[in-house]
Amino acid sequence: EVQLVESGGGLVQPGGSLRLSCAASGFTFSSFIMKWVRQAPGKGFEWVSTINRGGDSTDYADSVKGRFTISRDNAKNTLYLQMNSLKPEDTAVYYCAKINVASPSSQGTQVTVSS
Repeated sequence: EVQLVESGGGLVQPGGSLRLSCAASGFTFSSFIMKWVRQAPGKGFEWVSTINRGGDSTDYADSVKGRFTISRDNAKNTLYLQMNSLKPEDTAVYYCAKINVASPSSQGTQVTVSS
């Protein structure tokens, strides 16, 4: 059974940082391109970032470029998202998913940016 468990969210002040983790199991993690998406209250899923199988090619939404960094550790079956210079508009539930999944069904992790 495919399982993706996100963690690391929380409440942070504007300008702060968080590091999200996504523990994967039930599939060959290193064989899949992975992504982070987010969903703000009352809105649809928004793509945030993608990383290739080897971790040496990444892509970012314009809204997070230069502030967020995606990475992966295939030995640990874990995906990461380092988020710096957080803004209130980054407030959302963050999900990790395989590249071909349109609507993640994992629990996600809540990120709230507020003073």
